[in-house]
Amino acid sequence: MRGDDQHQPELFSYRSLEDRVRADHPLRRIRRLADGALARLGARFDAIYGDIGRPSIAPEKLLRALLLQVLYSVRSERALMDQIDLHLGFRWFVGLSADEPVWEASTFSKNRERLLGGDIAQEFLQAVLAEARRKQCLSDEQFVVDGTLIEAWASKKSYQPKDDPPAPGQGSGREGQLLKRDVFESRTDPEARLYRKSGSAASVLSYLGHVLSDRRCGLIAAASVGEATAHGERDAAVALIEQLPVRRARIRVAADKAYDETEFVKQLRNLSAVPHVTQYTGQRRSAIDRRTTRHASYAHSQQQRRHVEKIFGWLKQVAGQRRTRFRGRERVGWMFQFAAAAYNLVRLKNLIPQPA
Repeated sequence: MRGDDQHQPELFSYRSLEDRVRADHPLRRIRRLADGALARLGARFDAIYGDIGRPSIAPEKLLRALLLQVLYSVRSERALMDQIDLHLGFRWFVGLSADEPVWEASTFSKNRERLLGGDIAQEFLQAVLAEARRKQCLSDEQFVVDGTLIEAWASKKSYQPKDDPPAPGQGSGREGQLLKRDVFESRTDPEARLYRKSGSAASVLSYLGHVLSDRRCGLIAAASVGEATAHGERDAAVALIEQLPVRRARIRVAADKAYDETEFVKQLRNLSAVPHVTQYTGQRRSAIDRRTTRHASYAHSQQQRRHVEKIFGWLKQVAGQRRTRFRGRERVGWMFQFAAAAYNLVRLKNLIPQPA
């Protein structure tokens, strides 16, 4: 017998949000890991929030909401608020009750400066990595470094001559030579640079996102965003390796042929790192010789090096880092590091065995 299409809303609901999220839902494991990382940031939150005035929205709730935005590819904070208002599972993940009103989208804009000043994205990434080390899911010896292009939130038409360019002989090129970036800049995002990763690609206003990945488990050990310059990837790679915690043994760092440069290889060796860099076979001589390539570990590093592309694929396709929605390197870098922490949470969800 056909049922009647009648809509009679319930006056009360006797099921909590905890009961509505099934026990094996992936968000349960991600929230458990995220809460553990956020608990490590309690002192940092106390430092950036004042002791007087009205209580703010808990920063833990804001960051969990941003995690949902990254994990579910929500295009904007306004759309995120709509999703949280409609989705009971999202309410549970953030920490809102079923009847609690969601915030205005401008809440993120008002709190972003405070979170930027406290360097919360970097601290959150380190807290997630601390949990990975505690669970022995992070290697301290084998890494892969690479960079990717992040398209800036600015049109190429905004790339206009500067109002006050430097005088001849005071540029950033060799012997003070004026380069194009010394004379032109984007009126929309002055820190973005016109850049292309390959000769066949078109130049776009962009930043460079850099990742140092653990080769054993595929976690992001460090991440940063820098200016899109010819030496930007190599300079950032050295800075990321210097951020690694104190280690007892030499590490092995794999990279593609763009890092095959004499000064970079020398810097890696000075940092007690073995440069497993792909040899450049073009018109100049490679900085990698037989003392590195003769070892079987070099060939293994070259095979495993390509896994870093999976990280960039996730960051761009899922986390929305193909083209940033922010302006300025500080804001772009904050979101890139936060997306790196979200990626690690997704990886740890599968790496850490669940209790029976």
